[in-house]
Amino acid sequence: MTDQAVDTGGVELSGHTSQGIEFLGRTRELKELLADIERAGLDTLAGRKAPRARVLLIAGRPGSGRTALAEELVRQVAHRYPDGVLRARLSDPDGTPVPVARAARDLLAELDLPAPAGAAEDDLAAALREALADRRTVLLLDDAADAEQVDALIPDTPECLVVAVSQGPLTGIPDVRPCTLGGLDTKSAVELLSRHTGSVRITVDPRSAEHLVEECQAQPAALVLAGGWLAARPMAAVADLAKHLRAEDGEEIAGTPLSRVFRLVYVSLPVPAARILRLLALAPAGYVDPHTASALAGCSVSTARAILDDFVVRGLLHPVRSPLPQYDVPGALHPLLRALTEAHDKPAELQLARARMLERTVRLLQSCRAITETDSPHARAKLLGMPRSLRFPSPRAAADWLRIRRPALLAAARLAVADGELDTLARRLLSQLVRALVAHFGTQAAAADLYGIHQLVLDVAERQNLPRERAAALLNLADLDAQTGRTAEALVRYRAALDAGREANDPYATGRAMESVGGAHEELGDFDRATDWYGRALVQRLARDERADAARLYGRIAAAHTYAGRYGEAARNWRAAVAGYRKLGDLAAHARALSELARVQEYAGRPEESLRTCQEAVEWARRAEDVRLQAALHLRIADTLDRLGDSPAAGLHRSAAERMLGEELQESEQEGDPEDPQPEPAANACEIRSTSGED
Repeated sequence: MTDQAVDTGGVELSGHTSQGIEFLGRTRELKELLADIERAGLDTLAGRKAPRARVLLIAGRPGSGRTALAEELVRQVAHRYPDGVLRARLSDPDGTPVPVARAARDLLAELDLPAPAGAAEDDLAAALREALADRRTVLLLDDAADAEQVDALIPDTPECLVVAVSQGPLTGIPDVRPCTLGGLDTKSAVELLSRHTGSVRITVDPRSAEHLVEECQAQPAALVLAGGWLAARPMAAVADLAKHLRAEDGEEIAGTPLSRVFRLVYVSLPVPAARILRLLALAPAGYVDPHTASALAGCSVSTARAILDDFVVRGLLHPVRSPLPQYDVPGALHPLLRALTEAHDKPAELQLARARMLERTVRLLQSCRAITETDSPHARAKLLGMPRSLRFPSPRAAADWLRIRRPALLAAARLAVADGELDTLARRLLSQLVRALVAHFGTQAAAADLYGIHQLVLDVAERQNLPRERAAALLNLADLDAQTGRTAEALVRYRAALDAGREANDPYATGRAMESVGGAHEELGDFDRATDWYGRALVQRLARDERADAARLYGRIAAAHTYAGRYGEAARNWRAAVAGYRKLGDLAAHARALSELARVQEYAGRPEESLRTCQEAVEWARRAEDVRLQAALHLRIADTLDRLGDSPAAGLHRSAAERMLGEELQESEQEGDPEDPQPEPAANACEIRSTSGED
């Protein structure tokens, strides 16, 4: 996913923009595409309103400038679409298609719209189409692998425009005429070359420049590399490069113009730089930063930064507009880099480079999380023990790094798990990534990313036969399912987590799973099964003398009985919860449990008994200094007194509640943190429908 895209000399940047450069050539293609927007579609000719957005297809090989043309087209028509431009890349640099679910989720995020964690691909695509139904937006889908990817994302409104970039036709999408790209016209190709070499060498020998363009078949990516080769050799003539290309047989690398120029550039590099260039094929999602290059090559960060900047000059990398130094490996070069690694590097060396990169990423994530733990002396000591290059100057800088590097970090996690031979490092990476995301963004904001990470953890746990980790991953996934309303799916995963916990002989996982199974049944309205599973979990907690958990479970059993209308059983279990919290000395939980007991007594038609319990709860809430609970209890007492016909006493309790809430609001405002003055219902520390936040 990206919000940027291309070098405007017709050079494909694999999804990132180099702004401020005049676009070259492609006049005929642009004219055809602009005319195609206005062309009447088949539905219009048939007298029907077009049901979907118009799709324009720009087809060409990587390196032909197809993304550059798409970006220029979007720039020229953007004023017609006031709701802006959305961009998605539908293939990774190695050619792997991006799942539609990931693309749709990222597009929804660009629109600042929620996308439930773990939602199905069809649901996410439908949510995107619904979001675009009342907008006028351009959707640029770069490097589409097939028609199915594009079709799922096409808005169901003719007010939007889809610009798709692909290597070939999108068979199956109706009313799409491809604009197929070849080379640039000679004038534009020569001008593109001169931008890198300077105008003098072109002016003194224009014929050689034209010959060089012919050798490159006017392909933009090849011309940029040729210009970079010449820029690195101020004394070389344009004719020298054209001569080298004619002599290059291209046997070791496929004999396209791009591959032949690339080979000349590669063999001219110093050995350390050439090795770093080859290893960039391992960079996750084609994103490179100095730390990634440093870890892959085993060199210092400053050395890696200098080499990466030199690669930019040579046209081998493109800088990404970012507060941090970042670069992008052009998609057209990725297969050439991969071929070089296969030819020159042993598998063991590549595996070692991957391991170094993952280890560096793990340490950066550790540093990223540790800087948020300002109150922990252990975390501060650990942070100070790290090399200076791995430390962040502030929590804000760490959060910015995490946000900017997020696509690369998630790609690194996916690649580490897919590798299959670095599972120990993969598990550490996944663990640190989860902790960093939660520390900086919170569980809810990072839920979608966490869902994917937990799925990767589950893959590793199943492959390595690690039942304890399998149970943890299943519990985390089930929690996210439950939070997004997929309770039936959550129940299946909770049961699987219970089996894994039993296999691992892990009492925490089994107890947590049993309680969560009960919570899922309760959410589904099956209160008998809910109380049964809560009871099983309670037996285990009591056997292990886990008193706080046992008291909480008494409350959950009581809540399920309350929902089922079994008030006698509910009251009995609330009394057990009250006794448990009293023994623990938890004043706040004691007061809340009494509050819930009073509620059940009121439901059971015993208002006098409920009134006495409420008054007792007020006293415990006062001891716990829980002003809001006290106010809520006073309001409940007032309602009960009204029903009993004692209106003057009810008024006194309401006045007391209003006074308490007013004082709390005043204190909050003085502290600079005003809160809603309206009374909240008494929160129930025991009645939890989904998995306990403590777990």
